[in-house]
Amino acid sequence: MKIIFMGTPDFAVSTVDALKKAGHEIVLVVTQPDKPKGRGNKMQFSDVKVWALENDIPVYQPKRIRKEECIEELKKYDADIAVVAAFGQILPEEILNMPKYGCINVHASLLPKYRGAAPIQWAVLNGDKKSGITIMQMGVGLDDGDILTQREVELAADETGGSLFDRLAVVGGELCVETIDLIEKGTVTPVPQNEDEVSHVGMIKKDLGDIDFTESAEKIERFVRGLNPWPSAFTKYMDKNLKIYKASVYDSLDEFLSEVTSRKGETRIQKAEPGQVLYADNKHVLVQTGEGLLGLDEIQLEGKKRMNMEDFLRGHKIEAGEMI
Repeated sequence: MKIIFMGTPDFAVSTVDALKKAGHEIVLVVTQPDKPKGRGNKMQFSDVKVWALENDIPVYQPKRIRKEECIEELKKYDADIAVVAAFGQILPEEILNMPKYGCINVHASLLPKYRGAAPIQWAVLNGDKKSGITIMQMGVGLDDGDILTQREVELAADETGGSLFDRLAVVGGELCVETIDLIEKGTVTPVPQNEDEVSHVGMIKKDLGDIDFTESAEKIERFVRGLNPWPSAFTKYMDKNLKIYKASVYDSLDEFLSEVTSRKGETRIQKAEPGQVLYADNKHVLVQTGEGLLGLDEIQLEGKKRMNMEDFLRGHKIEAGEMI
């Protein structure tokens, strides 16, 4: 098929690359405008644009896809179908109806669950056992189109937002190729979404990662995983930002002590308040939460590199009673 592909971040690259390798003709890539980034405010291309340039495919970067001149530009390519994956703009009805087979979207959840932004992170944050990819026929609403195909993915016990992102990106590309083949053969059956099962999720903002130690250790550990690698769960230590990338959950100090063999340099207190170190030694730091203990396993203190706790404690002494 002749395809107009619309996408912006690295998640979308897996899909457009899979489509090209499957023999489809990508006649145009539509992506968000270049944006300044970093300390030097240098203009940076989107991941999809980088891919398109490497593959000698025309790139179109409208600020507002709804404008009439943008619609007229897309008409020039006479595409059979438009594929959208994390594009970042809402398409007008005129574009949705333009290609022969309309527009399909690669969405990283099992719709109708988690319509909206950041469904990948929220699956981890909420402790879901499974996630997946939905290929849907796009409608005028937000992620409310008919379901064409779906594929489930089981979440691992140590799943992070980053690892699930990588896995679903690959699945999205594979399922999109399969779905387009079904569309071309006329053997796909659209299924309307059950509006009674709809849930919505919003964008992930940096301040979401600010840890509330009155929450349970289990919930905090999910946030650590869900927000790894970005924006990361964080707190304060010695008036500096402390990012936490990996953590462990213990119901009690006795449970932890039964699992460790070396406790050199240990300090402990009998009772701690949420956010206070209950136990520490040369390798471990356990922080009291609203329910259970949180072991800090991999961290990054402001101005330092990311490292495991044992390496950090070689240069920093943390003792029981301190506040994290």
